[in-house]
Amino acid sequence: MHTLLLRLCGPMQSWGVQSRFTVRDTGLEPSKSGVVGLLCAALGIDRADDAALQPLAALRMGVRADREGALKMDYHTAKDVLKAGGGIKETEVSRRYYLADACFLVGLAGDDLPLLQRLHTALKKPVWPLFLGRKAFVPAEPPFLPDGLKANTDLETTLKTYPPLTNRLSSQQARLALEDPDGYLVRPDQPLSFSQRHFAPRRLTTRFMAWPTPPVENLQPFDSTQGKSEIENPEMT
Repeated sequence: MHTLLLRLCGPMQSWGVQSRFTVRDTGLEPSKSGVVGLLCAALGIDRADDAALQPLAALRMGVRADREGALKMDYHTAKDVLKAGGGIKETEVSRRYYLADACFLVGLAGDDLPLLQRLHTALKKPVWPLFLGRKAFVPAEPPFLPDGLKANTDLETTLKTYPPLTNRLSSQQARLALEDPDGYLVRPDQPLSFSQRHFAPRRLTTRFMAWPTPPVENLQPFDSTQGKSEIENPEMT
């Protein structure tokens, strides 16, 4: 087993998995469909190329939340929107959620080392621009990590031992979201076809771990005000 690590940090990112109509949600960590889409952009894989998508979708994914971020919402207004019953609605307002100031370490694991090497190289010099869930949400730092390719290392060990990506940790323990066939959580974000927008359910489990030894001495202690949502909305799940 080999693991490739990515750094997904930015002022805004959104990872919707069940958005419908005028409410666009975001998960609390990167979705697999979003991460695989980012990798496809790095390689220059066209949306219609479902065959090239499959090896990437087969990789096992895990996420470590180094900084959870704050849940925010903004409003978008669209004009001349088609109505389901026919005709055109002059103005439509949608609510769009995103994570502000979040930072995630994402791991992708598999037995195909040449594939992971190709992805690692592509992240350093991507074919198309990379973004964090939406095209307007660009990374604050490159997703490429020079030491991000870990041969002969399993996913969980890699996520547990890699140094923190930030000196502003949002909790006393790191939260891990690991793809697990026996997991108790279900996310409808396993990509089958981007051209047809087909996705399958994916199971994962959440664990908490102590932070690995920080690489710098000035790593700031946990701030209990970080990573808390400022929005209480029953529609968000």
